[in-house]
Amino acid sequence: MTFIALLLALVVINLLTVLTFAHDKARASSGGWRVRESTLLNLAFFGGSPGALWARRRFRHKTRKQPFATYLDLIAMVHAGVLIGLATLAIW
Repeated sequence: MTFIALLLALVVINLLTVLTFAHDKARASSGGWRVRESTLLNLAFFGGSPGALWARRRFRHKTRKQPFATYLDLIAMVHAGVLIGLATLAIW
């Protein structure tokens, strides 16, 4: 996969993640059917963690919900570690 394709895929997954968080927040406010937490976490796991963290703060959604918040934070930390590791490898 080329760098441009990877970057485009990450933009798409993050936009999808933000839109899904916004949809779930709207459904939570109106009492409608909700998005499963596993769906939100899977979107974050597959590259949408920046969008998930941003959406969580922007929409004030699932900020204190446990263990969801912990799982999301762990996913983001793993992603940050991978990025740091890849950056370190690129320098060497």
